[in-house]
Amino acid sequence: MLLFSTSADTLPSNNENPSKQNKRTRLTRKKAWLFVPATRMDRVPKAFASGADAVIVDLEDTVAVADKVKARNDLQTYHDSADYQPVWVRINIANSHDFTKDLACCQQLPNLAGILLSKAENAADIEQVYKVTGLSVIALIETAKGLHNLDAMAKVSGLLALSYGFLDLCNDLQVQVGTQAADIVANQIRYNLLLVSAVHQLAAPIDTIYPDFNDDNGLCDRVQLWSHMGLSGMLCIHPKQVAVIKQALRPSADDIAFAKKVVEEYEHSGQAVFKIDGNMIDAPVIKRCQQLLLQINVE
Repeated sequence: MLLFSTSADTLPSNNENPSKQNKRTRLTRKKAWLFVPATRMDRVPKAFASGADAVIVDLEDTVAVADKVKARNDLQTYHDSADYQPVWVRINIANSHDFTKDLACCQQLPNLAGILLSKAENAADIEQVYKVTGLSVIALIETAKGLHNLDAMAKVSGLLALSYGFLDLCNDLQVQVGTQAADIVANQIRYNLLLVSAVHQLAAPIDTIYPDFNDDNGLCDRVQLWSHMGLSGMLCIHPKQVAVIKQALRPSADDIAFAKKVVEEYEHSGQAVFKIDGNMIDAPVIKRCQQLLLQINVE
């Protein structure tokens, strides 16, 4: 049977706003989201050169308080340069002094790809970011309160997707990192984000970082996990992780051959239910096969 998975997010509802559909579809094609500190804007071109599908300029954790003003200025300089490529920006936590400054900065940068709101907890904060900047928002869930308020936040206009910071959540929930218990909690969080995203027609969630950037095998296993669960992509902290993610997501030759058989039989017979290699094929499998072949053509 078919081994690959495709996020349900690629199959939008007919009742959905076309503009939102398009944004969702574009976002779900982004698999590797690479952070770059705003204090090192020289690394942005290198980040894109690594093959990252999206580059996130970080104004939050990787920037010391004393460097925040310069970081915002450097971001604006890059935005206004001839070499600019659209980047996402992670801004500081709502209600902080730097949050207000970050919003004012981003309001002057209309060509940003979008905003990541760190430690998102309230629907009103997401709405404020969207109204001030006019940019799509990805909410980073990093606290117990944020998890508790998922449903309310997911209803807000301007919210495009959800992601999460697992280490911060573990601290808040008193979960021991690196244990079987932590793995159970992480999968529960993924499930909650998936469910809420599907119900409210958001893009499929983006998985959290894998902290050990020298552990390619562990990263590959993680990629297989979240992709099979239906998440759309993953946050990265090092350029070398990008290639590992892309390789781990590449469909196997068997998957591609199976998908071609299914689509060819469907187009030839017009039947909604049939058998291929002893497997019963119906509408969900046909759609997954079509999406896989479309993905290959896009790449």
